[in-house]
Amino acid sequence: MTVLVRRPVEAEWEHWRDLRLRMLADTPEAFAETLATAQGHDEAEWRFRVRRTWQPGSFTVVGVEGATDRWVGTMGAFTDPAGGVVLVSVFVEPAHRGGVLADRLLAAVLAWARDVRGVGGITLHVHERNLRAQAFYRRRGFVDHGVRVPYVLDPTSEEIEMELRFAGV
Repeated sequence: MTVLVRRPVEAEWEHWRDLRLRMLADTPEAFAETLATAQGHDEAEWRFRVRRTWQPGSFTVVGVEGATDRWVGTMGAFTDPAGGVVLVSVFVEPAHRGGVLADRLLAAVLAWARDVRGVGGITLHVHERNLRAQAFYRRRGFVDHGVRVPYVLDPTSEEIEMELRFAGV
């Protein structure tokens, strides 16, 4: 099955909404928003969220099945105020896990991040119980450097900060 990796556009806000709701239902601890909160957003909010991915310092790609036009994955990044790049909103539908989609999404994000002036790498936060995601990131060169932050939706649990340093920077 062919999956195209590309940037979303505002007119596709319903696809964006549907994917986000599936993300939150599938892996609630991977995100800083609850399914109930997301279900309450109106069209204006969903349109804003897609537009936001095109603002300077932001980048997002989606994986779209060519035959069905179904969005089956996403990954994004943004520059934080401290001048780094943060990987966010990582999701691949279960039927597409274990293949190449996650790698293709990550490759697109990393290509963008390497072009951000003065940035020597990319960081992410992954929930301590999301072992599958931690393993994926380690296989791609991300390193746990010991930083822990409280998970925003449940401060009794933690997120692990991982980083991938860019060669030659």
